Amino acid sequence: MTPRNLTRVSRWLPALTWLAGYQRRFLRGDLVAGVTVAMMLIPQAMSYAMLAGLPPTVGLYASVVPLLIYALFGSSRHLAVGPVAMVALLVASGIGPLAEAGTGEYIALAVLLALLVGAVQLGMGLLRLGFLTNFMSHPVIAGFTSAAALIIGFSQLQHLTGLSLPRSENIVLIAWHTLREAGAIAPATLALGAGSIAAMLILRRINPVLPGAMITVVVSTLLVWLFELDRRAGVAVVGEVPAGLPGFSLPSLELGQISSLVPIAVTIAFIGFIESIAVAKKIAAQKRYEIDPNKELVGLGLANIGGAFFKAMPVTGGFSRTAVNASAGANTGLASIITALLVGLALLVLTPLFYTIPNATLAAIIIVAVAGLIDVHEARHLWQVKREDFVMMTVTFFATLLLGVKTGIFLALGASMVWFVVKTTRPHYAVLGRLPDTEIYRNIKRHPEAVTEPGVLALRFDGQFYYGNVSFLKLKIREAEAAMTSPLRILVLDASAINQLDSSADTALHELTDDFRRRGIDLYFANVKGPVMDVMGRSGFVNHLGEDHFFLTTHSALVQARRSVKQVLQHTDTLRSNYL
Repeated sequence: MTPRNLTRVSRWLPALTWLAGYQRRFLRGDLVAGVTVAMMLIPQAMSYAMLAGLPPTVGLYASVVPLLIYALFGSSRHLAVGPVAMVALLVASGIGPLAEAGTGEYIALAVLLALLVGAVQLGMGLLRLGFLTNFMSHPVIAGFTSAAALIIGFSQLQHLTGLSLPRSENIVLIAWHTLREAGAIAPATLALGAGSIAAMLILRRINPVLPGAMITVVVSTLLVWLFELDRRAGVAVVGEVPAGLPGFSLPSLELGQISSLVPIAVTIAFIGFIESIAVAKKIAAQKRYEIDPNKELVGLGLANIGGAFFKAMPVTGGFSRTAVNASAGANTGLASIITALLVGLALLVLTPLFYTIPNATLAAIIIVAVAGLIDVHEARHLWQVKREDFVMMTVTFFATLLLGVKTGIFLALGASMVWFVVKTTRPHYAVLGRLPDTEIYRNIKRHPEAVTEPGVLALRFDGQFYYGNVSFLKLKIREAEAAMTSPLRILVLDASAINQLDSSADTALHELTDDFRRRGIDLYFANVKGPVMDVMGRSGFVNHLGEDHFFLTTHSALVQARRSVKQVLQHTDTLRSNYL
């Protein structure tokens, strides 16, 4: 294949890029990373399936075909795709009201949901809509994930304690029932769960690359088997896991079910992509290669669609597994292919060993995994840096915590959009003054030494000028004029930060010019960018105001303004003298 044809085909099959340049020295790193992630993924996949209300095998099914497909179609060489806690919780919250957890209907809905999530992501990728996720601000994401992590953690208390607790997203309700029934806690179950958490934390501190989850599962399973804790102490275990790879089957496509699942499918598609692209971009920056958001959407979409035909739950890229994949030495997507093959091998020959895995250990894996999502550091950082963003994070956090994950994520999306609109409709502005002995103009609030000209007002607006902030601009001009110690003669607008101008804003400029002329005030523009000047030219505003009222720099505009004001004042003095 010629380089030109390779480039053309790799647009649709990104794996060709790393396959064409694969080197023997890459193999060791890919092999080590593939084995390491598989040892981490097997217990996690079973845990997250349990969190979603599904049999453990569904999590393992979601760790084979989707990984193979993403390795071929995704643009990240390090993203570790598979079941994750956040998506599992969303699956449970979306399907829980429609069917009883663990039933055949529930499993069928989860598989259909994977298909719908994949269709949404694939459609977004083909339409090149990856940029839409930029509207989800980081403080809002941090608030949502922190609250969701708490909800996930509390949802595992029943497995950690052996109590029969209500399946709810209300952590207060779960905590109350736990305290009320504390006397019925199973000691062996609690000991296994707490011991598993401690073991994983200790192993992580010793070496983050160690497969702490797998080691903990092996040890706890041996303990249950040796001392027959499932029979003697009532420790709940996974039970029989069907052996064999998932067979090809068509997901159920009932119209009523599809319409019921579309809202949660869109939610998972967005959240899953945001989680994936965040960690994928971080690793890609470290490894010095580029991530294409639209190719990521296509890769994740095809992974979910393909997985749905093999009884898989929705998947996305995981933070912890991706970090381990990169640190273990992964160089290409071959590491994910090795991981998928090992999970498939486990399904074929190791399922009898899964029987006595304690549910408490699987719950511990989930709790340890989501604990890192509670972003206390980000809250402190926002409080110190920008308290407006801290408020957004806090509102999202409590909305999710009190109203549930589904409501919380839609409120988070809405809050991000509203906050974006608010910030664009109220852009930063500054009254400018000249720094002494320079031609530099700065905000007089930050630079009290800056000099202003009598009768001249210089303003700079930092943002696009459009219909949404026209009224704001007019208001700030009036407020700045009212604060002047001498009558306004000339307004200089520094347009260096104005990138766009729409028709509503252009009409407002015509109106402002006419109003100023009736009051004997002149309007100057400085630093107008080319695209903005083009709009002004096509609308006739340049001719209406006069080409001599546009300047290349703020200083040249202020120099001319000073001359004009001086001439006006001299003319006024002459008229006054003649009159007297």
